[in-house]
Amino acid sequence: MIRSVKHISVMSPYALAHLNAPMGKRLFSLSQNESLRPPSPLVAEAAANALRAGHLYPDPDWRELRLALSELHSISKEGILCGNGSMELIASLVQAFTDEQNAVLAPAHAYPFFRTATQMVRARFDVAPEKDRCVSVDALLAAVKPDTRIVFIANPGNPTSTRIPYSELVRLREGLSGDTLLVIDEAYGEFADHLNEHTFDLVERGDSVVLRTFSKAYGLAGMRVGWGLFPPNVAREIRKVMNPNNISAVGQAAAIAALADQAYMIETCEETTSLRDGLRQRLLDAGLDVPESFTNFVLLRMGSPLKARRVDEALRAEGVFLRPQGGAGLADCLRVTIGVADHLNIAGELLENWAKEGLL
Repeated sequence: MIRSVKHISVMSPYALAHLNAPMGKRLFSLSQNESLRPPSPLVAEAAANALRAGHLYPDPDWRELRLALSELHSISKEGILCGNGSMELIASLVQAFTDEQNAVLAPAHAYPFFRTATQMVRARFDVAPEKDRCVSVDALLAAVKPDTRIVFIANPGNPTSTRIPYSELVRLREGLSGDTLLVIDEAYGEFADHLNEHTFDLVERGDSVVLRTFSKAYGLAGMRVGWGLFPPNVAREIRKVMNPNNISAVGQAAAIAALADQAYMIETCEETTSLRDGLRQRLLDAGLDVPESFTNFVLLRMGSPLKARRVDEALRAEGVFLRPQGGAGLADCLRVTIGVADHLNIAGELLENWAKEGLL
């Protein structure tokens, strides 16, 4: 029987959400950080039109999509690369710039795929402690080693829901050497753009990358379209390891149409934010520990891994699925995606009642 290579055989599979509701129970999934509503109505028409050319390969250079992104964000289209979700771009960065002789650094509770991508190329994965589950620039800089090639942070963070301001990102970049790449994953960036702290100018300073996705605010999780702004020298190397024709013609058309309806996207973010803040206040009033969020989810701090597991099991028994966070070093926490109001209300009522009964 054939066996995988050693460094793959010892890896754990990337943890996916479990969505098998108990017999007789309706599934209420609040675990995937998907959008609470479908994409813009413009998307369906654009995707349908693209299907008529389904016998042709998609544009491997994403020319129309890059142009739309460059015009929207006032950035150079030459530095834009598009991926099959931002996960492809993360994996390609690690593949192009690290190997078993160097390391990747991330905060202790960072997006778990940073670790997975690093393990795939046999690089060492280092972590820096966080301060109250928020990225600490001082800790990251102290953890940099001579062989650190990439520093990853998600800002806003997943699963912590916290963020650091632009001034701290600048301080982090200035504290790193020129041969260490800073990668800022802004998968939830649209939910914090109202703070007027765009980070794309960090790329112009060199040695930094900013990633974004259409999966969250634009509601295109099923289309798998991500993108990023890269320095020219980094983009050149990334293209060598990326899959050609990586985004379907339908996915590209959908993303272009979604960008054309900014009012719809902003409305989605506003509705999400309103429901998020309402749920958070409701749970705080019930005595639960829920930090401020800058994303489309909230984090429940249950106090201990045992309590988090018991609450998760009790919710699943009712068909309500949250996301345990042991894989991110937060075994005492559960993540709640902001879904439609009715689903949030069901989860909120269960948690409130159990809190009143002293079960939490």
